[in-house]
Amino acid sequence: MTGDAAHPSPPRVDLPGDIRDAIVAQARAEYPNEACGLIIGDRSPADGGRALRFAPTRNKAASPYRYEIDPADLLRLTIETDDADEVFWGIVHSHTHTPAVPSPTDVGLAFYPDALYLLVSLSDEEADATTGDPSVRAWRIVGGAVFEVAIVPVSRTR
Repeated sequence: MTGDAAHPSPPRVDLPGDIRDAIVAQARAEYPNEACGLIIGDRSPADGGRALRFAPTRNKAASPYRYEIDPADLLRLTIETDDADEVFWGIVHSHTHTPAVPSPTDVGLAFYPDALYLLVSLSDEEADATTGDPSVRAWRIVGGAVFEVAIVPVSRTR
């Protein structure tokens, strides 16, 4: 956490395993560039919303150091989610060699304060010591302040 502000809701979120798996698969497929995408939900995480699905997007920057969701993908997904009465639950991107922590650039470009920012680290040093899986972490970025949100893995049984 940065700053002295109180942690905004939620302190933790459920993330279905199939969504996590899709996020990691895309990050690996896009390597050596950063990958990006959106998690679509029924409501914002702060309002108790659930993650419904992951929508991979193209990285217009095509860079290992930064991402920019392709404007055509963003427009298409904005219209689709709006028409379905859904929201951008999470903004996703990968870090190819650094921890799954928002960089100053990420914080400066956080234009969706109600969404979570999920980052995947492909750094070997950040991988889970037991499974070897990449680190996936979630953050709320509100007014330049950064707050970690715990991810609770869940299956799709509910």
